[in-house]
This record gives sequence, structure tokens and C-alpha cells, in this order.
Amino acid sequence: MANRGGGRTRHQKLPAAGPAREGLRRKGQFWTPAWVADAMAAYVLGNGSDHLFDPAVGEGAFLRAGKAAARELGRAVDLFGTELDPDVLTQAGQSGLTHADLAGVHITDFVLSPPRRRFRAIVANPPYIRHHRLTADTKAALKSFAESLTGSALDGRAGFHVYFLLRALTLLDAGGRLAFIVPADTCEGKFAPQLWEWISASYRLDAVLTFEHDASPFPGVDTNAVVLFIENAPPGREFAWARCTSPETRQVKEWVISGFTRQSGAILLQRRGVAEGISTGLSRPPVEDRSDAVALSDFASVMRGIATGANEFFYLTRDQAEALGLPDEFLFPAVGRTRDVPGDAITEETLTALDKSGRPSLLFSPSGEAPEFFPEAMRAYLMRGEELGLHRRPLIATRKPWYKMETRPVPPILFAYLGRRNARFIRNFAGALPLTGFLCVYPHVNDPQYIERLWEVLKHPDTIKNLARVGKSYGAGAIKVEPRGLEKLPLPQAAILRSGLPHPGPRASAAGRDVGQGLLFVP
Repeated sequence: MANRGGGRTRHQKLPAAGPAREGLRRKGQFWTPAWVADAMAAYVLGNGSDHLFDPAVGEGAFLRAGKAAARELGRAVDLFGTELDPDVLTQAGQSGLTHADLAGVHITDFVLSPPRRRFRAIVANPPYIRHHRLTADTKAALKSFAESLTGSALDGRAGFHVYFLLRALTLLDAGGRLAFIVPADTCEGKFAPQLWEWISASYRLDAVLTFEHDASPFPGVDTNAVVLFIENAPPGREFAWARCTSPETRQVKEWVISGFTRQSGAILLQRRGVAEGISTGLSRPPVEDRSDAVALSDFASVMRGIATGANEFFYLTRDQAEALGLPDEFLFPAVGRTRDVPGDAITEETLTALDKSGRPSLLFSPSGEAPEFFPEAMRAYLMRGEELGLHRRPLIATRKPWYKMETRPVPPILFAYLGRRNARFIRNFAGALPLTGFLCVYPHVNDPQYIERLWEVLKHPDTIKNLARVGKSYGAGAIKVEPRGLEKLPLPQAAILRSGLPHPGPRASAAGRDVGQGLLFVP
């Protein structure tokens, strides 16, 4: 997903790439389709509210949905809103909304300069702006706001949409209702448990709506959407959790109007405990509680791949390395992109194919010695790096000296965690060092047979299916798993038994984790 208003009778035409697409990402402007906006408006107005407030008006989907709902309910509903981008608000005026409809919309920063009143009906598709696109000053202000509200700062990876949700909740009047459509990372990110512990202790979570891939409200956008239905009422112990299986369906609105009780062909419904939902991830389906379950951490530890800070300088083709005259002792076989490894194994043939195609396959990894101890060609290359200002880049500037590369032991197994519908474990037969497109998996037992058996378990379809339980989901089936998340990956008992992989004891796995994370050298 990503966010802002929406169109009732037409779909947003998304540019595939280039400056136009980058502009959408920077502003977080993606329209909400009418079939979703109508359902959300029906919920927030279902408590008898005489008004509707949209803090991110955009192209106007929710104001139009509010007008339509008011006609159906046979009562007048005042429309209010805020918007930061005057240009996109102009589009709202060309999409069926009158000047009177937009009279209550103000151009302002909703999060940092909010309205001075409360609302009984708040509905939004907040700007989906990821944390790395926010300025340092904005991040600091958002951190301070969250800390003053919840008592502690959120993890820095929380996007702008998370703070939009928090601000909207502070403006929700007693008995008021809020419906937000947000990316799944709102429920899956590292910050999510802390966020939802606070929300669930202060408000009542009525329902959560998720979508099958083919029913996505935002086809072509690399984010999964989740709709949150929250009321400013005493917290409850359960909530309705639904999965929408068909797009453009009125059954979503009918489910909402029924009080989240109506199951139909397009709505798969179940009741869940709030505590379980937060623990599992509200965007994920519930999982069976297995006290005897084992996780990857029982067999291996996980680290991210090497972050060079300047791949164009440190990650080289063989021809580049030879032309520069760099010494072999500082060059190591490496892989940087998941697409550079088409299968589930890295072999010498894989690296040879990269060389032939002109792709980088060598990591330039200088030691921490003073430049005068290096050969002349290497000194000249490092001087070129300083002329390019590499030593002033944020990550590189933390190194002493700046050119000393991060180190990792060669992992026998890699995890390709950014692939689209192709997240997979890869056997590293070529001794290649992975960059940040991969995670490093270090088995606790450094035995070839043990490693092969673990790899067989990791390749099992049920293991791959379990990735959704520990990763952040994106559009088109893509998934991203952080190192600590991957260590929590449940491994299927049947696959473990079939492989002959020894079941770990508590002491063995704990000791293995200590050893695995203590190896910080390049062999």
C-alpha cells in the first residue's frame, strides 16, 4: 500500500519508474479505491457522528465516501480534513467534491500542527513515507511526540504513517471511531509490539481487515494493506479478524455494517484474542500454539551481510580489480544482489558467470593498517576514495580508518530476504561473502553433514511458508526478514525428523549462539 485519498470511479495510474514514481514515494500519495473507502466511512459514521474528519485528504476518497454514507443514512454530515499538499487538494476539487465540501479542509502538517478539537469519526489513508525519507529534524520531532504520548520513543524505523495513527488517536473523542488503512509493517515492524501494547491498553480494537494478494486495494504497489477499526472505548479482549479474497466487492462494506459478524464468499472471518494478535502480528493470520516448536535459533545464529557504505568503490568486477592492480590478499569472492544467485546454491560456476557478465564478484576489504604499508596501486586507489569524499559518508565515517571493511566469517548458508516471491535459503559452496542483500546463517555445529541436514530443513516448503510469521510483508508476495526475526523462524518438526538433524538441547543451542556471534573475522 501507500497512501492518500482515492477515486470513486477510476483507478490511479501509477508511473512504473522514474521521477514521477519517486515523487509518489516521497509524498506517500496513493489513492484509496472506493470499495474500501466506503466501508471505512460506514464504520466511523456508524456511531451516529454528525461529522467526518480525514487528516490526509489527498484526492478526496474519504470525503466522497462520507457524502455517500450520509445520503444512505439520511442525515447531514459535516466534512473536515487536513492536507499538506495544495496541489493534490486541487485534484480533490476536480473529483466530485464541491467548494463547500472542502471548506473544512486546512493546509497544515497534521502530526506536528494538529487541529485543536476532537472528532467522533476519523478516517484516513496516511502518507506512507518510510523512515529513511524523513529529515533528521522531522525524525527528532516525531520521536519526541511519541515519547510524550506513550512514555517511550518508538524504534527509529517507524514510518510517518505510524505517527499519523498516534496523532489521530489523540484526537478521537470518547465513543469516537477511527478507521485507518496502513501498510502491514504497522503491525509487523520492530516497533509494533510496543505501539500496539499502548493502543490496546487505551482503546478498543474492533476489527482488522487484511487482503489476499489478488484482492489488494493497491495493485502494483509494493506494500500489503491492512485496515484498522478502532474505537475510543474500554479495551476489549477479542477482535474480529478478516481476510478479503476478492477486489471491488461490496461484501467488505456489508461486513462492516453487520458489526463485523457477517462472513461471505469474499470475507473469511474469525475471532482472535488481542494479546495473541499483537504477539503474532495483527496483519498475519493466527498460528497454532506449539509448546514443542523449535526455531532456527536452536540450530544457528544469524547476522546481516556486509555493509560497505560504498558498493561502487568496494564491490568490484574482476576486470576492475585487475585494472586497478589491487592485491589479491585484499580481494574476496562476494555476492551482492539476490538476482546474482538464480538458484539455491552459490558455486564457482556462479561466480564465473558473474565475471563473464561484467557483474561485481569481489569485495575489496582492506585491513586497518596505515596506508604506507600498502602497495602503491592500493594507496592510489584509497586516495581516490578520499577525493570522492567517501570517508565523510555516515556509515564509512564510523570506521577507523575509514577504509577498513566490516568482516564476517564465510557463512555456509545465506538467506535471500529481499526477493519478490522468491525468499530462499542458499547453500554457499563457493566461500562467497554476502553483502546486505543477504543474511548470514551460521550453524551452531561446524560439521558438513549437520550443515547439509539443516539446509534441507530450511528449504522445506513448510519452512518457507513460516517466513510470513517472522518477516515484514510487502506487495506482490515480497517479504523482508531481519536477523533476529529469522532466528525466530519456526522449523517444522516433520522436516527435522526426516532430515535426521539432531534436536538441540538448551545448553547446546545457547552455547552455539555465543560461539556463532563471536566469529567476526574474514577467513
